[in-house]
Amino acid sequence: MNSVGDTPERQETAPRAGHPFGQEHPQRVLTWRTAENSAGYLLPHLRPGLSLLDVSSGPGTVTLDLARRLAPGLVLGVDPSVLAVEQATGLAFDGGVQNARFTVGNAHTLPAADASVDIVHAHQVLQHLPNPVAALREMRRVLKPGGILAVRDADYGAVGWYPKSPGLTKWLQVYRAVHELDGGDPDAGRALKAWARQAGFDTVSVSASIWCFSSEAEREWWGESWAARSIEADFAAHAIESGAARLSDLHEISAAWHRWSQDPDGWFAMPHGEIIAARPS
Repeated sequence: MNSVGDTPERQETAPRAGHPFGQEHPQRVLTWRTAENSAGYLLPHLRPGLSLLDVSSGPGTVTLDLARRLAPGLVLGVDPSVLAVEQATGLAFDGGVQNARFTVGNAHTLPAADASVDIVHAHQVLQHLPNPVAALREMRRVLKPGGILAVRDADYGAVGWYPKSPGLTKWLQVYRAVHELDGGDPDAGRALKAWARQAGFDTVSVSASIWCFSSEAEREWWGESWAARSIEADFAAHAIESGAARLSDLHEISAAWHRWSQDPDGWFAMPHGEIIAARPS
């Protein structure tokens, strides 16, 4: 089980391009992600010298944590956002991580040769793709025989919170509607094994972990991020344009997140599905 620490470890940020759930992702949502809290299931499979391709690597915090563990193995972060690539590159330079580089690209056309990578990693990527199986086939293409695919995605069908809140119930309804209308699957975490098998992976190990937000710092990080995102980011525009919510609904949702963040009894849990899929030797 993963929980955000009282003192978030990362301050660098980067927007995620090309999707209403990422194009103007609030700063805090991408700043604290580390290998420990977002890829713990993968860590036992790492060893120095292995190569890794990180799909939709964003600001690079997880990517660089993995690179440090794999050095001198080469690590490539791929992201559709030019700004994210620039910021991740700067972060690597500032941190002295010399075995990682970042480039613009997407999950359907990875910039790597056939059978050239030991590990492909994708965190909260497939839930946003209209054709996740095609993306998994592309990830399989670049894996070496014996290489592994590591994928982790949220499952919004299993999220929970306390105390009960009509505003947060409405938030989840709107989130799911917008997500589905834009071609994604908010319950992707539970489908990862099936998708991997459809993509040609015969050996798939499955696990699950959870992000849990309850401390004062965690509630402020998660709740205030959503309070802002609900009314300011692309999410709001898509919610209104799709008919999933009115502006007044979004303001109610924002206020509910703010109240939750201020409640010392507040608790929120987001489950994730995880898979390790091996390409046969």
